[in-house]
Amino acid sequence: MFALFDDAGKFLAGRVMSEADASLQVELDSGKRVKVKSANVLLKFEQPAPAVLLADARALADEIDLDLAWEFAPEGEFGFADLARDYFDAKAGIVQQAAALFRLFDAPHYFRRAGKGQFKKAPEETVKAALLGIERKRQQALQIEAWAQELAAGTCPQPIQDQIYKILFKPDKNGPEYKAVVEASKLAHKAPLDLLQGAGAITSPYQFHWKRFLFENFPKGVGFPALTAPEIKDELALSPAKAFSIDDSQTTEIDDALSVQGLGTGTVTFGVHIAAPGLAITPDSAVDKVARERLSTVYMPGWKLTMLPDEVVQTYTLIEGRDCPAVSIYFTMDETTFEIKAKETKLERVHIASNLRHDKLDGIVTDATLSGEASADYAFAPELAFCWRLAKHLKVQREVVRGKPENFNRPDYNFRLVGERSEAPNGSESVEISVRARGSSLDLIVAEAMILANSAWGGWLAELGLPGIYRSQASLAPGIKVRMGVKALPHAGMGVAQYTWATSPLRRYVDLVNQWQIIACARHGRTAALVAPFKPKDAQLFSIISAFESAYAAYNGFQNGIERFWTLRWLQQTGTTELTATVMKEGLVRADDLPLVFKALGCEPLPRGSHVKVRITGLDEMTLDVHATLIERVDEPAAEAESEGDDDDLEAAAAPLTLAIDVNDAEPADAPQS
Repeated sequence: MFALFDDAGKFLAGRVMSEADASLQVELDSGKRVKVKSANVLLKFEQPAPAVLLADARALADEIDLDLAWEFAPEGEFGFADLARDYFDAKAGIVQQAAALFRLFDAPHYFRRAGKGQFKKAPEETVKAALLGIERKRQQALQIEAWAQELAAGTCPQPIQDQIYKILFKPDKNGPEYKAVVEASKLAHKAPLDLLQGAGAITSPYQFHWKRFLFENFPKGVGFPALTAPEIKDELALSPAKAFSIDDSQTTEIDDALSVQGLGTGTVTFGVHIAAPGLAITPDSAVDKVARERLSTVYMPGWKLTMLPDEVVQTYTLIEGRDCPAVSIYFTMDETTFEIKAKETKLERVHIASNLRHDKLDGIVTDATLSGEASADYAFAPELAFCWRLAKHLKVQREVVRGKPENFNRPDYNFRLVGERSEAPNGSESVEISVRARGSSLDLIVAEAMILANSAWGGWLAELGLPGIYRSQASLAPGIKVRMGVKALPHAGMGVAQYTWATSPLRRYVDLVNQWQIIACARHGRTAALVAPFKPKDAQLFSIISAFESAYAAYNGFQNGIERFWTLRWLQQTGTTELTATVMKEGLVRADDLPLVFKALGCEPLPRGSHVKVRITGLDEMTLDVHATLIERVDEPAAEAESEGDDDDLEAAAAPLTLAIDVNDAEPADAPQS
């Protein structure tokens, strides 16, 4: 005797070896013996053989017309054998009964399971809805197949063209467009990026990176709504100071300026003056909502996306020749020892006498001219000389707290795209890369002045009981990174007791938030906590910090990536195939004269700090990958090659682009059904 039984939704058949009250011992065709509960046995039969029954019943089941079977089925519960007798004939045999069982079981949209071998007709409305769904699925499968064929043949269908960045980076893996790309990749035996490039969907590597960034961070576009810069209504006194700013020529958002009063008297008043949009822009206003959505200006070679519209920026920026509203902090100090005797914050107008520019002065304003060893034939020479001496003093003080000097052993790089432009680059421009040594005289002056102001304002907020947005670092131990929070905590990397960001309110949203708090302190003093926009433990501050950190990381990641693109483009434009580099770890090297970190084959066993010459064997502007091999080791590593704290970040930047699409685990499109 044979038995057909249900094994967790799978129908099996075999010879019955023994039978008890509640179970049977069944031998399958494979020779395996299984214990089967009597409740799971659906048919017992003498012939045909189990394998023949299963094969014949499956074939016959496919011939059963479900619409007709549904019509024949009774309204109440019924058994599969009953339906077989109604559908085939009254003498339906074992094969017909098994065929009815298989067909009923496989059509839950027509027949609902009601127990052991029992079924019930689905309502007519359910059947119609299910059939519509099946037809839609069939049509979608046909569409996926058609799109995949087009892609594999080298043409990109418009629906896929419209969703390229979603498909590659934030896919709906059940979407037909995604499935079509996966299927086409398999058909053409190509990686998705190669496939889409070959089909003309991606024509420019630069535009690919740019539009991907916009898709992920500016899905609504980069345009601003119509905004009018609100007026500053405060009656602001005019400061006697004559201030000057120090920025690059491309800088339009001039946030900060400096002033020096009292030179030669023994007591100097050193002023840091910050543009004051916070005097006009209020929390939750239209302009604030735009700033809070963007959170920061985005920088890239040849272009930038400002946090605020240019017409708003120009209202508050510190342009030379104007008396500009400012939040100023004055440090009264001994001219010789730089001992700070008093600090005072004022809301005022400051005359901006000049906008000094790095690129025009870096080779002119030098340590020699500032120290008096060489002639200083430029504007504000005495003031700059004092600022330079003060900056060196402040830096030494911070390094005492840090416990070790700050090292500026890696240069900064300037990217210049040849030609003037009023629109974003398209990627075809020629690029020039120049080195700008970190820690230059003007850099040092600005950096130390901003650290001094940010630290002082951070301490003042804490003293008056107001929360602010701080940056802190518990120690310089490896792995201890800078964190943002609302408490005034030490910043070990800076060597200061507390540190805020408050000196770039036109470019960073957290600076604008901190400026509101500082303005409240300047206006109300000890009672500022009662009227400040943000009170202690204000949940909004934590929300702002979270959003800012996410956006700032994305913007910096894009800037690093697009600078890497232009570096690869420079290598191509100049025909450079060999570079000297320094080994970091595990084959990762840093180019000596370019902002480029990459893996070089053959460098894996070399110790950190080894100086090498490598050959560039391939560049991929889409994935930003660099292929290189070791030519020779140039010299021995430095005696003390220290580990850099940002190795992990640099290694991540050197890794090729990662896609969210996966042709290995994505389910293929369903085959079209007739």
